[in-house]
Amino acid sequence: MKILVIYAYPNTDSYNYAIFQTLTQNFQAHHDIQVLDLYQEKFNPVLYFDQTQKRRDLQFQQETARYRNQLLWAEHLIFIFPIWWGGMPAILKGYIDRVFSKGFAYDYKGVIPVGHLQNKTAWIITTHDTPTLYVRFFQQDYGKVLKRQVLKMCGIRPVKHYSMPFLRNKNAQQRQKFLHFIQEKAQNL
Repeated sequence: MKILVIYAYPNTDSYNYAIFQTLTQNFQAHHDIQVLDLYQEKFNPVLYFDQTQKRRDLQFQQETARYRNQLLWAEHLIFIFPIWWGGMPAILKGYIDRVFSKGFAYDYKGVIPVGHLQNKTAWIITTHDTPTLYVRFFQQDYGKVLKRQVLKMCGIRPVKHYSMPFLRNKNAQQRQKFLHFIQEKAQNL
């Protein structure tokens, strides 16, 4: 399987990086893996358009062509990121805005969105520091937004979301248990 791992966390001394390492070190040998570390690449998240660069032409921008080609190449996408202020890191949001463009990732047939990235699956792996009950009843989790309003709209199905909630309150054993869970998922993909 062709797997694209999209990682968005700036610190290599972190639990998110431990998730990333656990995942990428436990894939079966027959998989073909590409890693996109948005911070290491210094991905430019700023979406811009003006009189000469039209929004409708984002699908043709040379600056993002390599990222579009990675998406076309992949059969399975894995996103790893923290939930900050109820949303994904700005660098990942900018990646979505600039790369998952209309005409490339989706179009509309009348008012109905039609995804162009079909026959792909995805996992979303998130962490956050918010207590689970607060997230469930008061705050929207952007991992769910990415799943429902971006990936599914673009034709990517099924999408599974794995989350480590209330990370700041987890002990070493609980953190290790989640890493073991990720290890098993990677080995069984």
